[in-house]
Amino acid sequence: MMWNRLAVLAVVTMLGLAACGGDKAVVEEGAGADAAGVGVTGLGQESLGGDLLSETRVYFEFDSASLTSEGSQVVEAHARHLLANSNVMVTLEGHCDERGTREYNLALGERRAKAVARMMRVLGVADERIKVTSYGEEKPLESGHDESAWRQNRRVEIIY
Repeated sequence: MMWNRLAVLAVVTMLGLAACGGDKAVVEEGAGADAAGVGVTGLGQESLGGDLLSETRVYFEFDSASLTSEGSQVVEAHARHLLANSNVMVTLEGHCDERGTREYNLALGERRAKAVARMMRVLGVADERIKVTSYGEEKPLESGHDESAWRQNRRVEIIY
């Protein structure tokens, strides 16, 4: 079990380092995050389904495509669901707040969705079951123009 975790950690680290070239994403440090900003703690926990599976949004920090530890837990729960249901497909929609140019936000939304997809693939979900798209700032969840609204708009939507 420990070797499996170390192998997953090594693969995620290498993928993250390869994908980070030229990216403005800041790597989240702390418990549950590896060098790519992808949390891999709790891979052996059976309690990751229920509550976390009901969360269909993964939130990000400003100008970042790195998964937080909370976001990683949500992605792990959805990866488990996908592995248990081999006929289910998923679409990952990347979103941004209104700050930045339209082009930059489309690219950032795509990087966010790809970060979620990358973690799902590392956890065993087949690439052909994952669709990635970006809406940038075009589909805000909140229409305000303050940090509270922006925080809600920096997300990836997990859609089955």
